[in-house]
Amino acid sequence: MRTRWTLPFLFVTAAILQADDNWPQFRGPNGDGIAHAHNLPVQWSEKENIRWKTAIHDKGWSSPVIWGDHIWMTTARADGKEFFAVCVERKSGKILHDVKLFADPKPAYCNPYNSYASPTPVIEKGRLYFHFGSHGTGCLDTASGDVLWLRRDLPCYHHRGPGSSPIIDDNRLFVLFDGYDQQYVVAIDKVNGKTIWKKDRDIPYSSTDGDIKKAYATPSILEINGKPQLVCPAAEATLAYDPATGDEIWRVIHGGMNEATRPLFGHGLIYLTTGHTAQLIAVRQGGSGDITKTGIVWKATRGVPTRPSPLLVDDRLYMVSDKGIATCLNALTGRQIWTERLGGDFCASPLYADGHIFLCDEEGRTHVLRPAAKCESVAVNTLDHGCMASPVAVGDALLIRTKTHLYCVGK
Repeated sequence: MRTRWTLPFLFVTAAILQADDNWPQFRGPNGDGIAHAHNLPVQWSEKENIRWKTAIHDKGWSSPVIWGDHIWMTTARADGKEFFAVCVERKSGKILHDVKLFADPKPAYCNPYNSYASPTPVIEKGRLYFHFGSHGTGCLDTASGDVLWLRRDLPCYHHRGPGSSPIIDDNRLFVLFDGYDQQYVVAIDKVNGKTIWKKDRDIPYSSTDGDIKKAYATPSILEINGKPQLVCPAAEATLAYDPATGDEIWRVIHGGMNEATRPLFGHGLIYLTTGHTAQLIAVRQGGSGDITKTGIVWKATRGVPTRPSPLLVDDRLYMVSDKGIATCLNALTGRQIWTERLGGDFCASPLYADGHIFLCDEEGRTHVLRPAAKCESVAVNTLDHGCMASPVAVGDALLIRTKTHLYCVGK
């Protein structure tokens, strides 16, 4: 029987495909590390399945973001005195823009393990929103490369460098500042760069030591009964705010500093990690007020990362610890299904695409696993330099940013 495609169906399908072909923010369209790419290779090397390889100058751990044919990423001088945005053509790897955004003659200290350009920017049609922590936040015209607005008046002492990536929702750009000296959330008008609201963290920290108050997490938007919530992890706690006003909706006190992962949502739960205490907790959605005693459904304490964000695939959570222990949990109960030592050090968050999980380590290896009830290794691929940035998948290609280059990996 011949299938008849109607014109509206074709328009809707084309729009969905186009949306899936962009990678607008840290961890992808939904902020969960899941891509709708297809026909991806599972094996590659410096000489196999590399479409192009482009050197990216200076030092930046931010992940690439993609809109249409353009790939953008940020970088900065290792001493933090100059900050850049670089645009690469998706088909060829040719550099189209290399924009010096601003200079900072006296930047605050950044630990050598980190970079001044670790936060991943956000992109939408015509606009790139870049963020370098307290050093500067702004908006760039992606056609011309012109800076449309720049804020350098949002202070905090990161102590070891910036790490939180911004997100956008409606007309607002949201950024977390959880520093040694100040801790707050700010909503910025993405059109003109003006502050819409600013909310100081009101957390009963366990110590007056500013090091205990630091975090590097990226927020996410959760919709409950048709109303959005801005879920913002911090040191020792996670708080949710009304995105329009900054009013607090709920909080959970879980302990831990240096929190760096992004929240995940599924099965009526919110999945959070706790930073250096290396716990993963599942919090019931829909709560209000302080839900510390009533909202936590389960906790996991083995193999939990402090830097790479977990993956939720169907009813299983997959994660890799900083020291290379891969773990699979039942997402409803927290029960461990399997654990496997991969070896190596990991900072990049895992990616799920085309039926496989991709895990890039700091030494240049990418482990390819098949999500299953036991650990199934498909391949281990090696590039010349390791990854601090998280991998991306769009169309039929993987985009892997190493410490020195951007690779397009494809059949």
